[in-house]
Amino acid sequence: MDQLDAYKFSVDDFTLHPTNNEILDAQSERLDCEFEHRGLWNMHAMADALGLHSGEPLETTEDQEDALFAEILETAKVPTLEPSVSSLPSRNEVFYPYDSKTMFLLDTLDNLPRLRISNSLMRVFLWILRELGAPDKSIRSRSGIPTIPAKSHFGNVFYINDPRHLIAQDWASPEVRKHICVYPEIPEDGVIREIWHDQKWQKDMDCDLLSPMYEGRRAHFYVNELARMEDGWYVIPKRWVTFLQEVYADVLIVEIDDSGFATVLNKESTTLIKASELSRNYLDLEHDGGLPKWADTCADLSVKMPNPKRALAEGDPLYTSFVEYFSDDVSGNRTKQWNKHWNVYMTHQNLPRQLLQQEFHVHFVSSSPHASTTSSTASLRRLSTQRELVKVRDGVSGQTTRFLLQNMVEPSDNPMQSEIAASMAQKETFHAASVRLVSGTPRSKDGIICELEKQLHLACSGVAQHVKDSQSATGIKDAYAQHWIQDLISRFHATKSDPKNTKTPEEIKADLIQWVMDNQDKIYSGFLTIDGFDPTKDTPVEILHTILLGIIKYIWHNTHTSFSATQKLTYSHRLQATETDGLSIHAIRANYIMQYAGSLIGTQFKILAQTNIFHVRGIVSEEQFSIWRAVGELSALLWFPEIRNLQEYLADIKVAVANVLDTFAKLDPSKMITKIKLHLLAHIPDDITSFGPLVGVATEIYECFNAVFRYCSILSNHLAPSRDIALQLADQEGLKHRLIGGWWQDEKGEWIRAGDGVRQYMCKQPVLRKLLGWTEKPALLIGSVRLKALPKKTSQKLVRLSETLAAGALNYASFNADIQWHYCKYAISESSEECFESSWVFCKSPLPNANNPIVLGRISFILTLAAPPPDTDEGVVVLELFQVLSERDPVFGMPVLMCRDGQKTYLIVPSKNLKFKFNVQHNCTTAKCTASGVRKRKQERQDSEVTENFIEHQPLDRYFINTHAFHNAHLVQATLPRSLTVPLPIVDDRKAFHSELAKPQKKQQQALGNKSAEKAIPPANQKQNKHEKRKQQHLNLGLG
Repeated sequence: MDQLDAYKFSVDDFTLHPTNNEILDAQSERLDCEFEHRGLWNMHAMADALGLHSGEPLETTEDQEDALFAEILETAKVPTLEPSVSSLPSRNEVFYPYDSKTMFLLDTLDNLPRLRISNSLMRVFLWILRELGAPDKSIRSRSGIPTIPAKSHFGNVFYINDPRHLIAQDWASPEVRKHICVYPEIPEDGVIREIWHDQKWQKDMDCDLLSPMYEGRRAHFYVNELARMEDGWYVIPKRWVTFLQEVYADVLIVEIDDSGFATVLNKESTTLIKASELSRNYLDLEHDGGLPKWADTCADLSVKMPNPKRALAEGDPLYTSFVEYFSDDVSGNRTKQWNKHWNVYMTHQNLPRQLLQQEFHVHFVSSSPHASTTSSTASLRRLSTQRELVKVRDGVSGQTTRFLLQNMVEPSDNPMQSEIAASMAQKETFHAASVRLVSGTPRSKDGIICELEKQLHLACSGVAQHVKDSQSATGIKDAYAQHWIQDLISRFHATKSDPKNTKTPEEIKADLIQWVMDNQDKIYSGFLTIDGFDPTKDTPVEILHTILLGIIKYIWHNTHTSFSATQKLTYSHRLQATETDGLSIHAIRANYIMQYAGSLIGTQFKILAQTNIFHVRGIVSEEQFSIWRAVGELSALLWFPEIRNLQEYLADIKVAVANVLDTFAKLDPSKMITKIKLHLLAHIPDDITSFGPLVGVATEIYECFNAVFRYCSILSNHLAPSRDIALQLADQEGLKHRLIGGWWQDEKGEWIRAGDGVRQYMCKQPVLRKLLGWTEKPALLIGSVRLKALPKKTSQKLVRLSETLAAGALNYASFNADIQWHYCKYAISESSEECFESSWVFCKSPLPNANNPIVLGRISFILTLAAPPPDTDEGVVVLELFQVLSERDPVFGMPVLMCRDGQKTYLIVPSKNLKFKFNVQHNCTTAKCTASGVRKRKQERQDSEVTENFIEHQPLDRYFINTHAFHNAHLVQATLPRSLTVPLPIVDDRKAFHSELAKPQKKQQQALGNKSAEKAIPPANQKQNKHEKRKQQHLNLGLG
């Protein structure tokens, strides 16, 4: 689309008009002097020099400074960025579609997501390039994303970056296309890692929504069509799945009797066959005259043949791309001043989760300060691909491919999910709070639509209270439909009060109901009308907002507000002494966390979830300690990146959820009726069954992407924010597509891509890939080591095993004592992570006939041969062995580590035997560790004269395996005996426990109800009641 071309510059745009050469030269000379002597950003001096203000001090915001800068440039006659049309360079150019490397780099600079520059500064760059003799050529490209103007049903105007083209770029890019999974997959090892491993893809989803086609050797086979196998059997494929990297078909077996009638042997049972065994598709059978007649019992199957999507595909391969929409209200300002925008982002769910957790693969769809999320979704629904498929060049095969878009999941924060699912999230009485401790009767999309239709019909009678009563009774209130409810009520009263009106109230109501029936497509939210998406089921519990910013935030507030000044200092010392190796967290700033305890963010709550149980012991109540133990256990389970045994994992989750709810109810029962996030915990098992590990639908990456949006917002002119932001982010999408070698169509419909110089640049410059938000995990060789860094002019120290602690190792005799070794910094484990000195690791035992093939311990040091054999960089790890006690600690509920046989024991382990590292914390409670140490506080990365106390660990070799740690939690659970990690229920009879807790709350609510009833009594009756009450008291005392 011409309106969406990224750049359109002409020669005239770069020309300084020589209408008054003397003035022009003088202004340019002053501008050059300012650049050279005072710096580009000296706004005030530049304004003074050019006479733009009269000595008044300038107090400007960032936006005002940019506007002032633009005015200065205008005065200096620096050209503006007015678009113009120019021809594209030859496709043989190395940096096609750019005229030169300079223009390519300039375009790249202008589209770095987190290093945005203003239009004014870009004009300066272009002016400098012209002054240096750069050609005045356009850097326009036609490979961007179309930005479509839209208008909501409420009349709000906003812009959308076409999601069809966003996903088409993934298909057309070789770098991304190779990762796209098109069919559900049965994992070879049974481990659930990706969304296509879970039950929703494999069982629950309507088969018509999955990829409908399999590309055989000579034909395309579609689901719900009759096909013949090589052995002559007839089948009807229902869905395609992959197993062991081969496509299988889930089919119904068809039997043809002697009279030529076909029947399905068992409609309720399918059989798995190799898709490669299919030989003739439906069209082949029709051409050969081999289609049978169908029995009456199979009429429902025969009417679907041929699959209608076959005609839409027009002979091209056809697949389904699933997308995940995320909605949020975000401030467009960097300051505290709120500038609300409703944003919609999306990701391509056919990609691995490792890619989806990177900003490069998060796509901006729309933003508007006016149109709400539900309004913009209705416009997205009009971009449906169900009737008009998206055609694209496959980035891997090179052939033309088509795909459908299907919305699958909406993992927004809790308020947005409530709005999407039309939930009021209302407070309840404590009598109903017991329902919150378990998942109740699930709602359905059809049920919500039915209730909204009822509310709309009630609104047609003009009585708002009837609608409110229905909403309170059902808890269903849709923000989108509420607009039409209010409109219907207003129209009823307007018509009724119209002097010219001749209709009765019943006739007015009938007319309004008829209008509702005629406008079904626009009075319901788009989330309720998208095929295949059910907001009651496809809005999974989001662990960032529900767990970190929900449950843990509640507990932390309850905890830190009870601290005395001495307890705060004690807690800070303990928190700062946390062993962080094996936690995958940022550096702990304990003083900051304690000072701003009421303003923490998700990253800090993640630290508390994993470590707080070790630091609050002795300074909180038993109820508070119990809930920290329960929530730490649940959090570690929820951050599992993979599920090895689904049924076992779900059983653990249910117990852990029950423990959190029960301990929370005991600590603060009132929260059970006021905090909806507590009730959401009961739905976690169902969401895991449908979507796999919930860390896969976490929204942290979307929250990070808000920064990219904000950079675009603050540099817009704020006159058309939705349009400006959409265009800028569309430009960024186009740049990314060009850099990774994606294909796009030119004006003639031919598929083209960027030149070699553009495609190879990101490979040659890894820093550019990182700036664009795609960081690939480096390929680490298992067992490889890295030498310790030494000061300059210092040679590596050589050492023999006999000179180290390894001389006492159990297998010391297996090594040559005279060989020399170098000390190393780290070794790479089987889990592809760096293991350092003092890291705690599990590893394979090198001892022959060992009772336990897996040993664990703490790395003392790492060595590599001074003269290693060719083509190897492996080393050895000297491990201090520890043993795990058979029973977990009764207070902390964690496995306990002690020295092997009560004394220090060492083992020399090949570095390739390292499996993974884990987090261990010292048992400071038993060792009675205190803040007895004194050290100089670090300031500006150097020792200051200010001292501080710190925890000194006492010499007691007794440690805890931190089972609350998120890092490698799934591996720790899989390695240790299940008796040491399985969650244990805190309450056996939960029903009786909840009933007992509810008694005080019921009495309190009853008392509040009585007070409310007294307030409702008329004043005269109140006086009479008081008089009768006083008289009765006198009688009781014998006074009257």
